[in-house]
Amino acid sequence: MARANSRAWQRMLSGRRLDLLDPSPLDVELSDIAHGLARVARWNGQTRGDYAYSVAQHSVLVLEIACAIDPEISDAGRLYALLHDSPEYVMGDIISPFKAAMGGNYRDVEARLLGAIHVRFGLAAIAPSALTKLIKRADKEAAFFEAVNLAGFSADEARKYFGEPTLAGFDLPGFDRLIRPWPTQQAHEQFVSVFETLTVA
Repeated sequence: MARANSRAWQRMLSGRRLDLLDPSPLDVELSDIAHGLARVARWNGQTRGDYAYSVAQHSVLVLEIACAIDPEISDAGRLYALLHDSPEYVMGDIISPFKAAMGGNYRDVEARLLGAIHVRFGLAAIAPSALTKLIKRADKEAAFFEAVNLAGFSADEARKYFGEPTLAGFDLPGFDRLIRPWPTQQAHEQFVSVFETLTVA
């Protein structure tokens, strides 16, 4: 049981104090999300290249794949896709096998934080189920491409864990740029730039 004076918040560079167990949308800032995600490595950093492949860059890739799968996706749907891993700016990127082993409490905290982020940016706390399925599909396809191009998986091994992608990498506009790891500042700026194209606030 946590002591009464236990700290359950994190101070952000924006100056906000984000309660990790009961996050308020008012304490969510885009600058903090972009800063954190640009510095969190996918695949626990076990990727090729001069830079870590960041969650910020992965988020942009997932958005692009979601748009390629469904060109009619709304701007709100695009924003949900971009933000799908946004809790990791606080929680880090824990690989899926470990998440499964950790179970409920971790996922509950993650869901509350994601809901607060959605509300902060004018979205419903929980994305519609059809959109959630589309984003999960795009996320798996992104994982396939990252696994093969960056993380040392063979194509057969990646298919076993992530399924057969519906797109070939070369079908995705700018794929070479999206799969080549960006420096931290570029990842930060690209995430913010894409976010700003999807919002008017």
